[in-house]
Amino acid sequence: MSYDIIVLGTGPGGYVAAIRAAQLGLKTAVIERESLGGICLNWGCIPTKALLKSANVFEYLQHAEDYGIKVSGGEADFGAMIKRSRNVADGMSKGIQFLMKKNKIDVIMGEGKILAGKKIAVTDAEGKTTEYAASKGIIIATGARSRELPNLPQDGKKIIGYRQAMTLEQQPKKMVVVGSGAIGVEFAYFYNAIGTDVTIVEYMPNIVPVEDVEVSKNLEKTFKKQGIKIMTDASVESVDTSGSGCKVKVKTSKGEEIIECDVVLSAAGIVANIENIGLEDVGIVTDKGKILVNDYYQTNMPGYYAIGDCVPGPALAHVASAEGIICVEKIAGHHPEPLNYNNIPGCTYCSPEIASVGHTEKSAKEAGYDIKVGKFPFSASGKASAAGAKDGFVKLIFDAKYGELLGGHMIGANVTEMIAEIVAVRKLEVTGEELIKTVHPHPTMSEAVMEAAAAAYDEVIHL
Repeated sequence: MSYDIIVLGTGPGGYVAAIRAAQLGLKTAVIERESLGGICLNWGCIPTKALLKSANVFEYLQHAEDYGIKVSGGEADFGAMIKRSRNVADGMSKGIQFLMKKNKIDVIMGEGKILAGKKIAVTDAEGKTTEYAASKGIIIATGARSRELPNLPQDGKKIIGYRQAMTLEQQPKKMVVVGSGAIGVEFAYFYNAIGTDVTIVEYMPNIVPVEDVEVSKNLEKTFKKQGIKIMTDASVESVDTSGSGCKVKVKTSKGEEIIECDVVLSAAGIVANIENIGLEDVGIVTDKGKILVNDYYQTNMPGYYAIGDCVPGPALAHVASAEGIICVEKIAGHHPEPLNYNNIPGCTYCSPEIASVGHTEKSAKEAGYDIKVGKFPFSASGKASAAGAKDGFVKLIFDAKYGELLGGHMIGANVTEMIAEIVAVRKLEVTGEELIKTVHPHPTMSEAVMEAAAAAYDEVIHL
């Protein structure tokens, strides 16, 4: 069978690329070995947010009296939380099935392997292999999986990755989380919120190490208040799983110590799924476990493209989607603008939430900018006080010479819904002075953006 475009993988990069291709009149097929929607919809972005929402609701119940409401009883039903999360994921996957049908995209289930001549072989569940051809190109969107560290071999029971973390049969009493990126801190928050004793072990000096240092310190302070134990500048040397639980040997500047727990969650990053998909046979070049591509996601071999977590760049769902659209539009003969990787927002959905884009204060200084920094705490926000969510702040970094907004960093309730303003402002090259004069509604959390800009220029009103 022949198509214009064949997409290998249906995560947020693959299915978005397929839909955009269909919109542009290209005959399109997708190949998926497991579930439509990929890791994001089935095992990542969506089901984890469902778990986190359950934790939020449980915390509200525990603090109901702070809002003048008396509630008796209330306990975390771990099994029901897991079931709800899986139901949400299943519903989203079915939604992708609807979109495929609506856009007349053929769905081919099976293991795909690319071949020379813009062809791909698909082996189905019965072992039958069928070849398909793509006249305009094959888009590789195979995503990534949990990275396994040599000293943390995952057995799926006592040493687990993110997939097992959201489908455990029983809630662990004690858990060690190795790594404090988005995956690590989100699960640490969830399990701690419902009563698990959680310890985070982070190799770097700060948790959420890619974030601005002030954001990292704020989250660490809040997490410790919530009862999460945090060990930074620390590494897990080994895990003894021979007994009923785990004995985790952690090395710190003070020496080694043993932490006993029921489960160890390895959240030390991801690795691209590029093995056994035919890259070597076709001659596609890779480097450091990623497929090399140009600004429009073409590999070194004409007619073969790659997007998402299997190419260099931020491993984020919204990045994969944007790459897929740019890739397809270029194939279709349009003239899309290359993606600006310096204006990609990052969001972490623990509580408090974290959202950021662009330079941190440290990286802006290292890049040679003379900067103005404005910071506005939510403790000075009327809406935050009314909502009982005074933790956190908005921090903006401007180029002192031209007023360019170099970076924005937020920690607090619902800040993941606020960061898009900063992304748009940076895209439109709005200056700090212009942002100050942009009227924000009152009372809202988003007022803190205007106030932080004003603080950078010594014009802040409410602080």
